[in-house]
Amino acid sequence: MAAHPIGIFDSGYGGLTVLKDILEQIPEYDYLYMGDNSRAPYGTRSYETVYRYTLECVEWFFSMGCPLVVLACNTASAKALRTIQQNDLPVIAPNRRVLGVIRPTSEIIGNYTKTGNIAVLATNGTVQSQSYPIEISKFFPNIAVFQEACPIWVPLIENNEHTGEGADYFIKKHLDAVFSRSPSIDTLLLACTHYPLLMNKIQQYIPEGVTILSQGKIVAASLKDYLLRHREISEKCTRGAERIFYTTDSTADFDNHARLFFGKDIKSLHLDLDKNP
Repeated sequence: MAAHPIGIFDSGYGGLTVLKDILEQIPEYDYLYMGDNSRAPYGTRSYETVYRYTLECVEWFFSMGCPLVVLACNTASAKALRTIQQNDLPVIAPNRRVLGVIRPTSEIIGNYTKTGNIAVLATNGTVQSQSYPIEISKFFPNIAVFQEACPIWVPLIENNEHTGEGADYFIKKHLDAVFSRSPSIDTLLLACTHYPLLMNKIQQYIPEGVTILSQGKIVAASLKDYLLRHREISEKCTRGAERIFYTTDSTADFDNHARLFFGKDIKSLHLDLDKNP
């Protein structure tokens, strides 16, 4: 592995959709991806558990030489990022950085709405954290945020049932629920890295003219800007265009799902966090 890759973390496969967009915008860097599949999903777990799992994974990335780690997971960003940034980094790695996916999205989402009404579709954990309403209010205090937890969407995707007719009921159910709370919603944020795979079906059940935002391109653009503004970090990140993938569960299962999320075949390596030094 290259000496100093950029770490991309997710609880499972979804972060591959973010990495895919990152590679389109800044392909020259080395990247190290890790999916904590053996402990997924994170969306139903407590704050303490998500924090503990995420910190453990961040420390592994640091042990692999990463100067910068991106939490390409909404739940980890919602439940663990702030504590890691404020409490842990100053002690364990003051010269390294950990970024998330919520703030980059919150900074720009208000630019897409004309009615001032937006919907956030996410996991239970992300919705319960209230991270999006809190962050969005910092940049766009007059915007109304309507959240909808869609707990069945991730299992539908991971079991490859998301393109069949059976998925339509659950997709329409949650879209109808959020639009019933505000028919004026004109911007829909897919606040889970799995949800872009449902884009075609989502478009069938929303009013005409509603803008759908997925996070990959937003996070990629934000990361590119961050590296341009923070030369002290970007200069530590090696540029060999190398990509290495790890999973804490079955490599065969991970590789099988990877094409769905990443768009191409990969060959992952197994990581046993219990043996991480």
